[in-house]
Parts: sequence; C-alpha cells; structure tokens
Amino acid sequence: MNDYDLLVVGSANADLVIGVERRPGAGETVLGSDLAVHPGGKGANQAVAAARLGARTALLARVGDDGHGRLLLDSLRAAGVDTVGVLVGGAPTGVALITVDPSGDNSIVVSPGANGRLTPGDVRAAGSLFHASRVVSVQLEIPLETVVEVVRSLAPDSRFVLNPSPPRPLPREVLDACDPLIVNEHEAKVILGDARVSDRAEDWARLLLAKGPRSVVVTLGGEGALVADKGGVSRVPSVPVRPVDTTGAGDAFTAALAWRLGRGEALEEAAAYAVRVGAATVTRKGAQDSFPTQADLAAL
Repeated sequence: MNDYDLLVVGSANADLVIGVERRPGAGETVLGSDLAVHPGGKGANQAVAAARLGARTALLARVGDDGHGRLLLDSLRAAGVDTVGVLVGGAPTGVALITVDPSGDNSIVVSPGANGRLTPGDVRAAGSLFHASRVVSVQLEIPLETVVEVVRSLAPDSRFVLNPSPPRPLPREVLDACDPLIVNEHEAKVILGDARVSDRAEDWARLLLAKGPRSVVVTLGGEGALVADKGGVSRVPSVPVRPVDTTGAGDAFTAALAWRLGRGEALEEAAAYAVRVGAATVTRKGAQDSFPTQADLAAL
C-alpha cells in the first residue's frame, strides 16, 4: 500500500501580491493596493490543494532559513501536507512578485532562491518518498536536471504528471514519462515551437502526443479543458463562475487531476473534477487561501 496519494516535487515561494487597475507599460509607474504576502510556489500550491481535497500528500522542496520559509512550512502543515521532504537552507526562500488586475488576471515574476538549489542529489536522497507514492507531480520552477532525476527515481508502479511551467524545451526522457503532460495555451506554444501549425487546441494536443507523452491535457481557462491519449481527443466543459483572482488555479487543477488519476479514474473523468476545482479556486483571492475543500466543491 502507498503511504501517499501524491508526492509533489517542486517550488515553494512567498507570493508578494499587489492589485493594480492596469499593468504598467515600459518605463511606467502605476499605483497599486497594499502589499499582501501569501504562501505560494507551484509545488507548495499543488501540495496544499491536494491535501485540502483529502489526498495524502508529501512535498519535496527547498526553502530558506528565513521568515518566508517558516510561513511556507506553517501553511503546508496546517493543510495536512507531510513536510518530511522540505529541505531548509542554502539560499533565501523563493519569491513571486504578482500583480492582479480588476478582471482577476495576473502577471508573475519569480525569483527562484532556494528552489534553484533543489538538486538531483536531493531527489536521490528522498528515494523512500518516491517508492511510497502513487503519483508524482512536478513543475519547472526547479532545475531541469532535477526534473530529469525525478523521472529516473520513479517507482515502477507510480504515475508521473508534469506541468511545464514556466515552459522550456524538454528532453525526450521527460516527455516520454508524462501521463499526462498538462499545458495551457502559452505552454503548448513554447513546447511545440514551429510545429504549432494550427490555432485549434485539438491539434496542439495531437502534436504534443506525438512528442512522446502517454497523455496530454490542455487547460482552456473559462472554456474548460481538453484531454488526449491514444483513445482520442475530447473536450471537458467549464463550470461558469465569476472570476476574482486566477492565481493558483492551474496548480489546483493539476493537483486535483493528479490525485484523481491516482485513485484510478479515467483521464476525462479526472479532468472534469479538476475543472470544478479550478473554477472554485478563481472565485477567491490569493493562491493557497483560495483552494477549495470537498465541502466547497459541493456548494459550487
């Protein structure tokens, strides 16, 4: 029996959030709201989102020995995440600078800090976590060589989920392990490059499948999602909500999808559940503060 439904390997950041009426242009200064500091980072976000839904979750990450690191550890533990794999020290905790406009859209700049010091050696030292986990979920706010080592450390019966954010070209070894590869429109464009010869998400999914992943999910914001595997391509409808802040919605979607896949659900079924989780997330401000529980989903 697996000790964990989900092991997340990735980043842990302090989110520094400012609301703005509009984003500044080059050389321009705009006034914003008071600064708010929240626990974030794609790895920590996914771990908290999954734990809030009821998944037995562990996180492998690195934070600094500072106030932001303590904020993150407190948030993870409060959500029920096992932090045995969270390493401390080596660099300051990573920071994300986030602006949110009145429509709820955000722009993010990340200073990796300690996330950039999560090494392949750290992954090898955490072998017991990999062998105790049904699903392993990763993003790209940590070094690519560390992601490669995660693929090499997977247990034979575990499933690998990758959200390539921020996007970059990926080695075939990583692409071949993805089940699924989860991308939004921007990430799909970067990975496909010149191969993107169409504006249809269905075509992107087929082209991405041809690069090696066992399955692909394309998130489409307010239009839901699209899933693709050897059985074909299908759309998953959206849940209509009034968005307040989209920060963390993709992380919540990925966490929910990974957890449900680990429970044995089919890709389309798991994606439908994840769309509901993502929709619930955008109705609240912040990242981890906005992640729903099962009770929140029932009320959606």
